[in-house]
Amino acid sequence: MPRPMLKTPQQIESQSPLSTTRPKEDSQRKTQMDKMKLARLLRKKRSPEYMEAMRQLDAGGHVHNQEKVNRILHVIREEFPEVELHDILLGFVSVCYLGKPYEVHTLDFSGQIIHHYKVGEILPNGMEKARGIALRGGYEFIEVYTDCCRAVSANGSVAVISC
Repeated sequence: MPRPMLKTPQQIESQSPLSTTRPKEDSQRKTQMDKMKLARLLRKKRSPEYMEAMRQLDAGGHVHNQEKVNRILHVIREEFPEVELHDILLGFVSVCYLGKPYEVHTLDFSGQIIHHYKVGEILPNGMEKARGIALRGGYEFIEVYTDCCRAVSANGSVAVISC
């Protein structure tokens, strides 16, 4: 069968580097690149301001002081201004030093709630997966995301832990 000598307009448009329509592979590649960029961004070392804000969570007085909670949340948002955290960040978990019967405390990013949990009390909203990591020690706190946990050391370095 003879090959056509001329291409149809649709064939030309789909092969043109100036085409306004993107092939499916390009959009998938862009999505993968966006995920890689996000993962790289969330893996960066945390700033001293961010670390100090997270250390204030164990003070206990924040539970009834929404202004202090809002300041902490502002610092968290400033750490990642280019990311919509409410879509991916569930909250934070760390060891509670208030003493018995408390074991861990959380900051629920979506509900903006700081809560101290007793031994055996179940953490809500998928944050239970970070309790064991927090209690094992070696990290200041655990950032709990929809797809993983990020354990943050005292110096601000981040380890990604699949959950």
